[in-house]
Amino acid sequence: MAIEFFRENEQIFDTLFEAASEGVIVVDNQQIIISANKAALSMFGYNKEELLGANLNILIPMRYKANHHEHFDKFMAHSEKRQMGHGRDLFGVKKNGTQFPVEAGLNPFEVDGERFVMSLIVDITVRKENQQRIRELNAELEDKIKIRTQELRNTVNDLETEITKRKEAEKRIKLALKQEKELNELKTKFLSLVSHEFKTPLSGILTSATLAEKYTTTDQQEKRTKHLSTIKNKVHYLNNILNDFLSLERLESGNVNYKYTTFSLNKLVNDLIYNANVTLKFGQEIEYDNEMEDVVLYQDEKILELILSNLIGNSIKYSPEDSTIFFRIFPKTNKVIFEVEDQGMGIPEKDQKHIFERYFRAENALLNQGTGIGLNIVKVHVENMGGTISFQSIENKGTKFTVTLPNQNR
Repeated sequence: MAIEFFRENEQIFDTLFEAASEGVIVVDNQQIIISANKAALSMFGYNKEELLGANLNILIPMRYKANHHEHFDKFMAHSEKRQMGHGRDLFGVKKNGTQFPVEAGLNPFEVDGERFVMSLIVDITVRKENQQRIRELNAELEDKIKIRTQELRNTVNDLETEITKRKEAEKRIKLALKQEKELNELKTKFLSLVSHEFKTPLSGILTSATLAEKYTTTDQQEKRTKHLSTIKNKVHYLNNILNDFLSLERLESGNVNYKYTTFSLNKLVNDLIYNANVTLKFGQEIEYDNEMEDVVLYQDEKILELILSNLIGNSIKYSPEDSTIFFRIFPKTNKVIFEVEDQGMGIPEKDQKHIFERYFRAENALLNQGTGIGLNIVKVHVENMGGTISFQSIENKGTKFTVTLPNQNR
């Protein structure tokens, strides 16, 4: 009945569908093809006689045939106009077996109580190829973007590295210029210091020598002795300055060779106190344990004498007349601790952090003679000998320096 109806009305269907660019296929409720337009025949490669009366399965790839009947029955049970295979890729198969992607719309209708489905089919091979090409181009573009991004990142990293190197080089140049400037300032300060520190005692020596030679009679011996004592003190002071400069030069050039020997600490202390007494101000005294049990020490004797004489000399210099300098020694198992404490002007709190810096003079000591290198030399020697040095000070009350040195002989 259905096929006869379509054959009787074939001219009407041809008029309606042959001009359509989409393929049009009509099937009954048994999926038997009862009509197909020229576009559909051309699309699948059949002539009309081959397709009419055939089951729709001949146009469906083998892998989809098992489920197609079930999908068709469900569609017929709830038939409504809709897009076929929504959300899925659909494929048709040509007479020669070639598969190709399609897009199909399903349109149910009835004729004399019989139900039919008209399917509008579009070959989307070109569209799929274009989409695939677009995806490939997008992937290619993404790869190029990734490569370009990495190249830009590498360029940025190279630039950042170059900028960092230039900043570091600039920093080194600035530091070198700063150090050069500081060195020139130190040289100027050093020359001014040497000039001043030598000129003053030399003037005193010259004056005392000139005056001493005027006192020729026996009853003027006291005056001669006074001026000779002044000469001796000035010479002793100059000798200490020269020793400081020599020590500094050796430390700078790395030519200090410490000569460790075993010696009597008591003998060194007695010589040290004897030499220091020559420079005491009026009424000053050095208090120390002159009956201390003898200690055998293994260190560089000359350097230790330089360290202790420097500390005691500073205490004498920066303490007033009629004051006491305390020199204490504490022998331990593997070390010896020395303390030099005075009742002098002390070190201002704001200057204490700079006290071991070369050429530094505390604000309250600028009017006193001094080179500002003694404590720097002492600290370097103490640390080179494996020891430590520290101090406590209160302005206008006094200062105590503590030196700890190892004693490998004990």
